[in-house]
Amino acid sequence: MKALLLVGNAVSKGGLPESRPLETILRYCLSSPFSCTLRCKDPVTSSTLLEDRPVIQRKQHTSILLVLGFMSAIGPLSVDMYLPGFPAIAADLKTDISHVGLSLTSFFIGIAIGQLAYGPVMDRYGRKKPLIFGLLVYIAASLGCAFAPSIHFLIALRLLLALGGCVGMAGSRVIVRDLFSGSEIARALSMLVLVFGVAPIIAPTIGGLVVAVLGWRFIFLILAVIATLVLIAVYRFLPESKGADTSISLHPKHAVLEYFKVFKDRAFLTSALASAAATAGFLAYISGSPFVYMKLLGFTETQFGWIYGANALGLIAASQINRMWLRSRSSTEVLYLATVAQFCVVTVLLTGLLIGFSGKIAILVLILCYLFCLGFVSPNAMALALQPFTRNVGSASALIGSFQMVAGASASGLLSYLHNGTAIPMVAVMAGCAGISLAVLHGAAVSAKPESGSAFS
Repeated sequence: MKALLLVGNAVSKGGLPESRPLETILRYCLSSPFSCTLRCKDPVTSSTLLEDRPVIQRKQHTSILLVLGFMSAIGPLSVDMYLPGFPAIAADLKTDISHVGLSLTSFFIGIAIGQLAYGPVMDRYGRKKPLIFGLLVYIAASLGCAFAPSIHFLIALRLLLALGGCVGMAGSRVIVRDLFSGSEIARALSMLVLVFGVAPIIAPTIGGLVVAVLGWRFIFLILAVIATLVLIAVYRFLPESKGADTSISLHPKHAVLEYFKVFKDRAFLTSALASAAATAGFLAYISGSPFVYMKLLGFTETQFGWIYGANALGLIAASQINRMWLRSRSSTEVLYLATVAQFCVVTVLLTGLLIGFSGKIAILVLILCYLFCLGFVSPNAMALALQPFTRNVGSASALIGSFQMVAGASASGLLSYLHNGTAIPMVAVMAGCAGISLAVLHGAAVSAKPESGSAFS
């Protein structure tokens, strides 16, 4: 309002040129001390022209996205760094590896539950306070894991570790939605992939080295140090992207109603389901690739590490190409085209396996192509799911994360059930997930009415 008053005074004094009056007024608003951030009405949302949003200088974007990327990487690091220590943990705590595996299960349960809890909290109290609280919980749980006297304590503390660490996964998406709009959301999420996508590449190597030199307990001490550095970065460099909203209640009944409102949004549900199916396919690959690459194809552990890293680099490269592609295409177009390509690639691979014409090179190349397509699918599906929301974006982000975890757990469980000593179960689950994602997107595009504001109309 104050910016508009300034414009009025400027007009009355002849301070604005007569040509292109609307463009001049908008530029004057942006350059005033009370500048607001403009966002044209997007076909995916029902947002107004002007939206309250922190004004972030272009040079700040990189530093903010780096902080968000490292914050998101805490989750993958918490899994990939300690996996090489399973045998050492089992020996030290006098148990077997199957019981150590329960600490991974408890972690995933904590991730799913924790995100649902943080969603309404971040909408109610703003973003930074819950982030700081969650990171403090994570640090305390990491220290507890480092000194766990038994496997039962470790399983419980890993649950607490997830409840703290998942705030980074949910919070990073929320803050991106707060600070960016339209196709900028997908470009920003692609930038996050560049940062946290490196974690699965380096974490197993670092974890194995730490276990060999210092012991498995030092893994959790290192995670505590990393989380402390992220906490300092959040406190120092991350702006508060949304203030507290006292109109949002944390009563369980109201929280459930907020989630139900989010769930009913067709644009959200379409993109969230597509994202969950894509994530499930990726986790099926993560679960099945060690057996396929090392047991069936005969690669050594070192060679498997290089293959795993190359696939991760392919996914990261695609996410960065996605940023450039979005300058000429919408997120909806990119998502649909990438999902079609992903489904075609994995269908070719599955067909080859079924008829016996897939060699080592064909399997490696086609799986790399599958993951390359995922680098386009994930950020765009996430962006489209978050785009309809401003007030309850925390709940939307949390619901997406929970969808992904449930879908991923289901895919991993199905893969275990279908295991038959071949690569077919892994590829079949990957193909099924890509097919579900494509069916959801195609069904939404067909059923959308031309006059609706859906992203898939």
